[in-house]
Parts: sequence; C-alpha cells; structure tokens
Amino acid sequence: MSSQPNNPLHGIKLKQVVEDLVNYYGWEQLSFHVDVNCFKNDPSVKSSLKFLRRHQWARDQVEDLWVEVIWPMKKGSD
Repeated sequence: MSSQPNNPLHGIKLKQVVEDLVNYYGWEQLSFHVDVNCFKNDPSVKSSLKFLRRHQWARDQVEDLWVEVIWPMKKGSD
C-alpha cells in the first residue's frame, strides 16, 4: 500500500467529504460556496454524490473546500 502523507484526501471517501461539509455548513450555505443545483434543489447526499462523480469540476471544488475548511479541524484533533 502506498502512502500519500501530503494528500489530505487520501483515504477519505467522497461521501465523507460531502457529509462533513453538510454538517459544517448545511445545504443552503454549502450551495453558496459551491454553486451547483444538487446542493440547492431537494438536496441529498445520494443525489450530490451522483452529480459529483459525473462532473469532475464540481468534485474538485467540493474537495478543495473540504481541504480548506474541514481538514485543518480534523488535523488538529489528531
């Protein structure tokens, strides 16, 4: 197994990324940070995952936001 010590997303599933951001921001606020309809209209984790897996540009934005906001909190709790 290769180690990726400089990649904060290593070992983190997309579902966890979305759930962390929703728990932190809520759907409405999250939609301001990442402007995609799956966060605005009848949002759910399932529909968001489906969209993000099909659209890399949106996934990149979500993952970047997670690294910026959530990762420092998780890193500090280790």
